[in-house]
Amino acid sequence: MTDLAIAAYGLRKSYGDKTVLDGVDLAVPAGTIYALLGPNGAGKTTAVKILSTLITAGPGTGDIRVGGHDLATDPQAVRAAIGVTGQFSAVDGLITGEENMLLMADLHHLSRSEGRRTTAELLERFDLAEAAKKPASTYSGGMKRRLDIAMTLVGGPRIIFLDEPTTGLDPRSRHTMWGIIRELVSDGVTVLLTTQYLEEADELADRIGVLNNGTIAAEGSADELKRLVPGGHVRLRFTDPAAYRSAVSALRDVTGDDEALSLQIPSDGSQRALRSVLDRLDSAGIEADELTVHTPDLDDVFFALTSSADIPDQPKEAVR
Repeated sequence: MTDLAIAAYGLRKSYGDKTVLDGVDLAVPAGTIYALLGPNGAGKTTAVKILSTLITAGPGTGDIRVGGHDLATDPQAVRAAIGVTGQFSAVDGLITGEENMLLMADLHHLSRSEGRRTTAELLERFDLAEAAKKPASTYSGGMKRRLDIAMTLVGGPRIIFLDEPTTGLDPRSRHTMWGIIRELVSDGVTVLLTTQYLEEADELADRIGVLNNGTIAAEGSADELKRLVPGGHVRLRFTDPAAYRSAVSALRDVTGDDEALSLQIPSDGSQRALRSVLDRLDSAGIEADELTVHTPDLDDVFFALTSSADIPDQPKEAVR
């Protein structure tokens, strides 16, 4: 697929007899946010390290292309196209925020004037201009994380790997970071982030891969994943007892609450399932006073996919 910023087939990595990644496929369209969601030890950071050339993939790994470049034959071109913000800050606390940025500009071989211009622009963009002359050791956790990402952007990467970017941040700083990530993508940058925060994946990601025991347990948008686990239902409420009783007779597999005059019908939350319920009501000439659709949240998905719970198999899509 020519529009993929990241295309990886069969990622594998083992350390001794410990298998960390066991044939992971990833396809990330350009200009989108892809979240690798999983518990500690699932292999999220290992996947990021392989894709960002920090470590080599294990034997049996298939083709990997990042930014259109083959990871195996042209790793230098991959490095030129990407930026990486790891779990642990790369900020040097002994020097100022501005000096950290200028150091990064030197590493990217920017001219002195270009380095200073880029530094000033990024410090302003990330609301760090006032603190630019202060030692980074005096920065709050949120400020250090913003500086970390600003340093990642010095080279103008079109693909950014963010490994648990909001771990340890307070709720306000986390929401600020989400805004920064959305802004990056609106500028056309592709983001692959790892996270343990279900809310973060739900808020940010166009697609989510749930990584568990070294494999992708399920993949899709947040809404698609929510429909994978049982518990979804349509709830109908009536004010007319006669209409309620008619609905009980007309609909199959319903759970009724005679006191509340409400019915609960199992549903995956899809448009097709909802239309089926409405068609049956229309055919019987019944009108509900209230209809609500309830789907499982990502908490339910996460616990189902990372436990022994049975969920429907997903169709496999080839990464080309």
